[in-house]
Amino acid sequence: MNRQIASRHSIALGALLALANPVAAEETPLNALATVGMIADVAQKVAGECAKVSALLGSGTDPHYYSATPSDVDALAAAELIFYVDRALEERLADVLDGFRARTPTFGLASASFSEADLLEDPDEPGELDPHLWMDVSRWARIAPVIADAIAAQRPDCADAMADNVAALEVQMDALHGWVGDAIASIPEGNRMLVTAHDAFYYFADAYGIEASEAIEGISTASEASIGDIREVADFVIANNVPAVFVETTINPRTIEALVAEVQSRGHDVVIGGEVFSDAMGDEGTPEGTYIGMIRANTVTITEALGGTLPDWPEALQAWAQEWRIAP
Repeated sequence: MNRQIASRHSIALGALLALANPVAAEETPLNALATVGMIADVAQKVAGECAKVSALLGSGTDPHYYSATPSDVDALAAAELIFYVDRALEERLADVLDGFRARTPTFGLASASFSEADLLEDPDEPGELDPHLWMDVSRWARIAPVIADAIAAQRPDCADAMADNVAALEVQMDALHGWVGDAIASIPEGNRMLVTAHDAFYYFADAYGIEASEAIEGISTASEASIGDIREVADFVIANNVPAVFVETTINPRTIEALVAEVQSRGHDVVIGGEVFSDAMGDEGTPEGTYIGMIRANTVTITEALGGTLPDWPEALQAWAQEWRIAP
């Protein structure tokens, strides 16, 4: 993302805030819509009773590949505030989202919350954004104050309460970030190799000391993996003695299964270490259906499969664990 684009995004953010009517707060919660659960969960915690935040895409849904349905368009039309990540993620929804900008405050949080220096590029497409920012908890925490400002523009009486919510959430996110780092650091050196179906874990690798992150598909899932792609990643797995590879909830497991078969056909051993959440959270009503639970589940799966040991769960997140009946 170049500086001119970043500047245009900043101007657009200011214009969108100006579009919102800063009248006295209404009694009814603001109707806010987020494309993905990773935004919706954070936004609801920030909003409290001041907004009802829904997610357009549910568990197991690939946002790269998803096209809007008539009911999605109706939901967008009814929303008073819309959040999404970036065109690099919601690829097929992007034009629909752009169509609502003139009538509804619509925020691309990658550009609204982060500077150019905070963002990673697609290694296969120089200059193109890697949108998977939620994989680094410390980065993703930065969307909270932006969301609070966007809601406060339409519910100004909620600003103080939301500032308290943001502060409380930041304490939780800081504790989670530290816990993930400690867990990954426990994996023996040489085993910190993360192999998945598509390139959704570069921010995770950058933040938590993963030595290498390899995938069969690129940042986008719009194109299918080839036999050559599978063989190339198999070469990496064999050369680095990678003990386990991971299936993603939003991608057909056949590509990883084909990778395992290719590695084993060459006389090397590798297992599927488990299922990880990449572009969508878990089912609603489960711990993995929350942002904290999604990151926790991924960390547990990766750490245990690669030979690490989980650290004690942070004190700042004990209330979350108790809410979901998870033993510390």
